[in-house]
Amino acid sequence: QVQLMESGGDSVQPGGSLRLTCAASGATGNSYCWSWFRQLPGREREWVARIFTYTGGSNYADFVKGRFTISQDNTKKTIYLQMNSLEPEDTAMYYCAADFTLFADCLDAKQLHIWGPGTLVTVSS
Repeated sequence: QVQLMESGGDSVQPGGSLRLTCAASGATGNSYCWSWFRQLPGREREWVARIFTYTGGSNYADFVKGRFTISQDNTKKTIYLQMNSLEPEDTAMYYCAADFTLFADCLDAKQLHIWGPGTLVTVSS
């Protein structure tokens, strides 16, 4: 059974930075892709960034482009989300998700089944 665990969430001021980590355990092999999602109270869980395990190709939601960077360490089965220039609107619970299905896209939260419990990011003055 694959388990994911996020870490790195904290409370920071606007303009600050955080690095989130998501570590996988309990399974052999690597996922096909990973994504970061975030969710605010009363809102839908929204996709933030994606990375493909075997190619390293990545994609970002428009609202984080130029500010966030997703990366991976496949040896450690770990992905990261470097978050710079944080804004109050970035406040959310951040979740990572993985898909081991060949040609998965990791974009639709409703179709993803392997999630971490989340880590809270709070951006405020």
